[in-house]
Amino acid sequence: MSTHSEPPEHSGDEPTLSAVLGLLDDLYPARWAESWDAVGLVCGDPGAPVRRVLFAVDPVQQVADEAVAFGADLVVTHHPLYLRGTTSVAATTFKGRVVHTLLRAGAHGIALYVAHTNADSADPGVSDALAEAIGLRVTGPLVPDPDDPAGRRGTGRIGELPAAEPLSAFTARVAAGLPATAAGVRAAGDPDRPIRRVAVCGGSGDSFFDAVRAAGVDAYVTADLRHHPASEAVEAGGGTGRPEAPAPALVDAAHWATEWPWLRRAERDLLAAAEKRGLRLETRVSTQVTDPWTAHAPMTAPAG
Repeated sequence: MSTHSEPPEHSGDEPTLSAVLGLLDDLYPARWAESWDAVGLVCGDPGAPVRRVLFAVDPVQQVADEAVAFGADLVVTHHPLYLRGTTSVAATTFKGRVVHTLLRAGAHGIALYVAHTNADSADPGVSDALAEAIGLRVTGPLVPDPDDPAGRRGTGRIGELPAAEPLSAFTARVAAGLPATAAGVRAAGDPDRPIRRVAVCGGSGDSFFDAVRAAGVDAYVTADLRHHPASEAVEAGGGTGRPEAPAPALVDAAHWATEWPWLRRAERDLLAAAEKRGLRLETRVSTQVTDPWTAHAPMTAPAG
């Protein structure tokens, strides 16, 4: 789709922001979010018309600029803009400048909506999209939501490959299935170890190692793995009652990359929901890499 330098004119029969928010809230109810999270509408007039929607992981300036160029009326991001709250949206900070950029655009401004941990636990959600991107058939959640009687919602997912493959090949599969970042993908474990049953968690996932061990998977794909939790997870073996079992292999990708596939899933689901209501929307998924790491150099000097 072409980029527009000027926002399009709105017709009177276009859906309102309130109507589109209703669709998003049905897909990602705020009650599914963690208590510490900040989800929902950040800025925007519920009565304003919405024709174009941009999906992105991060509400950063380059995404705001893309929204203006696209002529968007609404930006849906995974990460919150103000996770810890604020007393000011002045343009003296980069977050304030994002708000000002959005609200000054076009005749009605551009709204910003966040679906974060509520999208993580949705069915389908962030980890379903990650599993799909790397070729897994999802069998259930890693950490089920106790409030879901169907047992489908929750944090992370467990899935299976069509056939077992070595960890080295599986790591390459993950790298090929996700958008490229400077950091790439790294793995911990025997490169020849067969991988078939896999746990995944989009975003930071080293707080779920106990659940991963209990699931008895061959590998765990997530992001932001820290040295000490990862080292302990590798050394801990298969978990309680299985000291002889090998610990799951770890596959660590960039945070942004593990969550980006959800944008395509959210786009499809919003368009399907809008079509059922007779609402017409144009959408775009941002392909700008907003991962903060921008360069990578292999290290060749041995210790000593």
